[in-house]
Parts: sequence; structure tokens; C-alpha cells
Amino acid sequence: MLRGLYDWTISLAESRYALWALAFVAFVESSVFPIPPDVIMIPMIIAAPRRAFLIATVALVASVAGGMLGYYIGWGLFESVGQPVLDFYGKTDAAAEFAAKYNEWGAWAVLIAGVTPFPYKVITILSGWTGLSFGVFMIASILARGLRFFVVAALLWKFGEPIRDFIERRLGLVFILFVVLLLGGFFAVKYL
Repeated sequence: MLRGLYDWTISLAESRYALWALAFVAFVESSVFPIPPDVIMIPMIIAAPRRAFLIATVALVASVAGGMLGYYIGWGLFESVGQPVLDFYGKTDAAAEFAAKYNEWGAWAVLIAGVTPFPYKVITILSGWTGLSFGVFMIASILARGLRFFVVAALLWKFGEPIRDFIERRLGLVFILFVVLLLGGFFAVKYL
């Protein structure tokens, strides 16, 4: 099953629609979708290393645009959905205190979530909800997502074939590591 999924991803990565698929996944991952764009980006770079930095650029632009949507979700839906819930539970003051603390450290939260497996969408929505400066949010997002995608692109561009061999020989292990990182990010959201 994993081999079939891997082969499908590689064939998608080699198709003429690969950049559009990557852009779509990177966009929705930044606001609502749980699967990171690395799932498509890495096979794309392995399949076409000469396009590594174009692929990273597409992932960066789409991810930051999706982050803007996440920010808007947090900002635009708070009044209609979040505020009545906080009022009902008597937590409006606690939410205001959290928002103040978050905004003090918000740029760091965006940077950390942007380069780690921590779900970036949580931070994009929180940033809008707390009213983190949109400029700060954008700068931190561009730096974090750029660092993440361009480091991956550079490593795969430089060491692509050995990495491809490693992935293909140890596909099960690579998949398990990916799932552990993904679940670790969601665990961090829930318990940290």
C-alpha cells in the first residue's frame, strides 16, 4: 500500500500539474488541511532536482497566501463564533489576557510553527484571532516558510539521489517518521 502511494506521489510530482497540486496543498495546509506540503514537495524535488528552488518558491507563496486565509479566519470569525462562546462560559477576560501574551511572543510562535512539524494553521488562525500585527505575521511567515521550504529544497538539490535511494529502500521507516512528526505536532497543539 505504501509503495503504491509513494509511486502515485512520484508520478504526480513528475506530471505537468505538479506545481498546481503543490500550490493547492500548501495553500489549504496553512489554514485548514492537516497534511503538510512536504508530502508532494519532496517527491517533486527528487523527481526534478533542477527545479528545486522553483518548487520551493511555489510552496512558499501558496503557503503564505494560505496563512493569510488562516489569519482572516481567526480575525473574521471571532466576533460571530468565538466571542459568544467565550461570553457564555465567562472566559472573555481570560481570552483577552491570552491574546495580550500571545501578541507579545506571536512572531516567535509564527516562526517556530512555520519551520517545525507544529501545525502552522493553528498559529495562522490564532494570530488573526488575537489581532497579532498583520505585518509582523507576514514577515514571520515569509521567513519561517521560506527557511523551511528552501532548506529542504537545497538539501534535496544537493543530495537528491542518496536521499531518494534511502527513501525507496526504507519507505516504511520514512512513513513512520513522517506520521510520528505529524502526530507530534498535533500533540504539541493539544498539550503544550
